[in-house]
Amino acid sequence: MAQQGRDIGPLEARIGHQFADADLAFLALTHMSGATGRLASYQRLEFLGDRVLGLVVAEMLYLSFPNAEEGELSRRLAELVRRETCAEVAYAWGVEPHLRLGEGERQAANKIAILSDVCESLIGAVFLDAGYAAAKTVVVRAFEPLMRAPRRPLRDPKTALQEWAQARGLDAPVYREVSRAGPQHAPEFTMSVTVAGFEPAEAKGASKRGAEQAAALQFIAREGIGEPQP
Repeated sequence: MAQQGRDIGPLEARIGHQFADADLAFLALTHMSGATGRLASYQRLEFLGDRVLGLVVAEMLYLSFPNAEEGELSRRLAELVRRETCAEVAYAWGVEPHLRLGEGERQAANKIAILSDVCESLIGAVFLDAGYAAAKTVVVRAFEPLMRAPRRPLRDPKTALQEWAQARGLDAPVYREVSRAGPQHAPEFTMSVTVAGFEPAEAKGASKRGAEQAAALQFIAREGIGEPQP
């Protein structure tokens, strides 16, 4: 396999792993468009890395959130292994200059799909190069900061409020239409949400569902309800 740009030392430093078998790293960086044969791209390593990533992140979440139920752990897992998050990690690793792409794909070096695939293929390559412990170290180093500070709410406000109420043995929140204003084609709804023992919260929205979500968010903000912290 002819290797171009063989100096991957800076990339290894950012990943946190020095490859004993550099060819694994080069394979992990090879898109189908730059491959010399059907099996000479990162696809198989991506398949393996996806499974390794899921296992490491699941273990990390299990240990970091001892009071979280399966549903919350699943949401956190989905957020951390989603394509956009993997692409963010690959971008932080600075993989773009090292990608092996065909001429037609060179303008796509920063596409989310390719960056995400390469994140997983590099994890798979580390696993084959040095085993599970090494791959785990790489994954934890890259993904733990993202776990500690999720980029998006893990739950929509209505779900978060309902789970909060259930965890305290309270009845499910009750939503009520307070008013409707505006023309038929552009209505504005005011909805309230009530949880037993607490003052209702109100909010407006262009739909009943939107106003309900906004009211739940108002309630959450007022009562200081947040995502559980590790």
